[in-house]
This record gives sequence, structure tokens and C-alpha cells, in this order.
Amino acid sequence: MATAGTILHADLDAFYASVEQLLDPSLRGQPIAVGAGVVLAASYEARAFGIRGGMSGRQARELCPQLIFVGGHFKDYQRLGDAAIGVLGDFTPLVERISIDEAFADVAGCTHLFGTPAEIAAAIRRRVRTELGLPISVGVARTKHLAKIASQVAKPDGLVVVDPARELEFLHQLPVELMWGVGPVTKARLAAIGVSTIGQLAKLPGWSLERLLGPAAGQKLSELAWNRDPRQLKPHRRARSAGAQSAIGRKPAAERVIRPTLLHLADRVATRLRAKSRPGRTITVRVRFADLSSVTRSTTLDVPISATMILAELAEELVRTILADHPDEKIISLLAISVSHLEEHWDLELELPFGLDDQARRPGSKLGLARWAADCAIDKIRDRFGWDAIGYGSVALGFSRSVPDAFRKLAEKDL
Repeated sequence: MATAGTILHADLDAFYASVEQLLDPSLRGQPIAVGAGVVLAASYEARAFGIRGGMSGRQARELCPQLIFVGGHFKDYQRLGDAAIGVLGDFTPLVERISIDEAFADVAGCTHLFGTPAEIAAAIRRRVRTELGLPISVGVARTKHLAKIASQVAKPDGLVVVDPARELEFLHQLPVELMWGVGPVTKARLAAIGVSTIGQLAKLPGWSLERLLGPAAGQKLSELAWNRDPRQLKPHRRARSAGAQSAIGRKPAAERVIRPTLLHLADRVATRLRAKSRPGRTITVRVRFADLSSVTRSTTLDVPISATMILAELAEELVRTILADHPDEKIISLLAISVSHLEEHWDLELELPFGLDDQARRPGSKLGLARWAADCAIDKIRDRFGWDAIGYGSVALGFSRSVPDAFRKLAEKDL
């Protein structure tokens, strides 16, 4: 007899839009979108018209002329997200939060106190609805991957418990896009060879999948398609990377768009790296084009960095490389920066002036130290007077942000 699943994945439904409908009851049942120039989040009523996050405001209004745009109450998102995840913590200390509105929980050690995993999941949903007024969907299974898929199947506002004896029967009937790691591009590649369900993917020979998607992604998806997922919850893990992204609508792939956006993102990421004294060696950028296909590039340095301008310059070089490799792509819709291979314990090492070409990007050089000192001065001013008290000129003067900083900060991982 198969062991019952004890892993829960809890996910607040259409979280930002649901909070707006909670705060303003007149919005309930209405198609609403959080944002303005770009849709940051959409209610289920808006999604029924095909409106999705990252879509331009103009396109969203064309799909749904009666769409209601709201500005966003970011402090309430943080407050209610924390409170909902806190409900899980009342049942078990084994909670792994993966975003502001979703988390895993392992309830194996508390069933003698609170009942079966299904009963615990039902109690969590009741409490979140009663205490916070928000809908939350929960999936229960033996593995993290299957629990997350179950919570997606449960939406909106539902509970799905996967019977351990019927896991593959449940999993293989579902569309491939429910799997971790299957975005629009991978979905399209699989569709081109006639694969639309997880069961069809599971039956592909391993070599065929790896040739289509690459060795790492192919092997990972093949394992997950058979529910082979050995990952355990990591309640108190330290982040292995820090990143930020900006959905910018449909903008030309021009320096006047790319440079200030990357500098703003680098400022966000580098500030967090410095606050935790965890510089990183690997810089990765992602560019999303008009058709929603994405390309990433990365570079690994011999010394870790956390200076804003160094990160911005390296990111800009990587983006230029992507655009040079894709000369037909003239429109971009998203830019992202992340820094990984973070140092756990690090001291800045001074370097002799050897006259190397990259002196300005070496943290221990004279120019690198000057950049570090400027960043530290900015950090101190912001700590005292707030983030908007000071900034880099090309960003602070005239760069129109389509996504509010408060929303970006919610979406960024804490180190």
C-alpha cells in the first residue's frame, strides 16, 4: 500500500486582484487588472477574456473594454501574503515559502494533532477564507512537483488530494504546461512533435526529449513526468541567487529603453546583495521578445561583485550579445537580471593598478573602490530617507516605469 502524501502546496488565487476585490467590494465579480501601462495581475473575470500578466494595457482593453484598472495596494499585498503563509506555520514548522502568495508545507509530523493531510488542508483553506477573506487553493501529494500541480488543478478556490495509488493516472492526463519548467517556448516545441499531455511526454524516449530540450531540461522533465521528485522542503534555506525583472510592454530594442531599465534592475539587485554582504560571480540576463519567447545569457567572473554600475554594465553587454544573435527581433517586452554563485563569507581584496582593460569592473581596483564607496553612500541615504531620496540620474530623471517599484520589490526574492 502506497504511503499517503503529506506535502501541501498552498497558492492564493489571483492574489493581487483578490486583495483589490477584498479592499473594495464593488470590484467583486468585475474584470479587474492591477497596473496601468502593463497588466501586473488580472482577476479570474478578466482572465476569462484572455487577459494575462505582462500584457500591455492597450491590448487588455481591446480584449475587454469594460476592464477596470486599479493602482495596487502593495503594503496590503505584503501584509495579507504574510498572514496567509503564517496560517500554514500554525500547523507545521516545515514551511518553504517560494513567493509572496504560495508555499509548501510538510505535515507528516502533525497529523496526530490536526488530522489527516486532507483535513489539515481543508482547515487551512477555512482559516484563510474566514480570517483574511481570501480564496486559496491547496494540493496534497507525496512530492513537491505533484502537490504544486494538484493546487493548479484545484483552482480556483479548491482542494485536490492526489491518491498515492493513482498518481500516474492523475498526472498523465494533464497538459504539459502545468509542469515546472514548461513555459510557452517549451510547450510550443513539444506541441510541434505532437506532445500536449504529461502522459505523452512520459512516453518519449529520453534521448529524444534531451535532443529537443537539452540534456538538463530533458532529463528533469522526463523524471517529473513519472513523478520522480526527491526534493525535500527547505524551510530556512538561504537564497542561491538574487534577481529582478521588468515587464515593459512592447518597447523597441533600443539603448534608450534598455540602458535605464537595466540600471534600475541592477540597482535593485545590487542593493540587496550589499545589504546581505553576499556578492556574486555569475550574472545572467533574460530578454523576452514580442512573441513571448525568451533568451538568456550569462557570464561568470573571477571575483564576486555587488556594485550597481558594474552589474549594469555587464548586464548591458550580455543583452547586446543577445540582440546581435537575434537581429530580426526589434521589440522587447521584458528584461531581467539575476546574480548567482553568491559568496557566503567575503572580504573585499585590494588590487594593484596593473592597467587591465577591466579595471573599472574589478571591485578591488581604484575605480572599483570608488564605485563601491558611491554605492555605500547611496545605501546610507536610502536607509535614512527612503528609496526615492536618491538614485542614478538616467533612471531617476525621466525614466517612466511601467511597473511600480513597490510591486517589483514584492516580486523579488529576499536573500
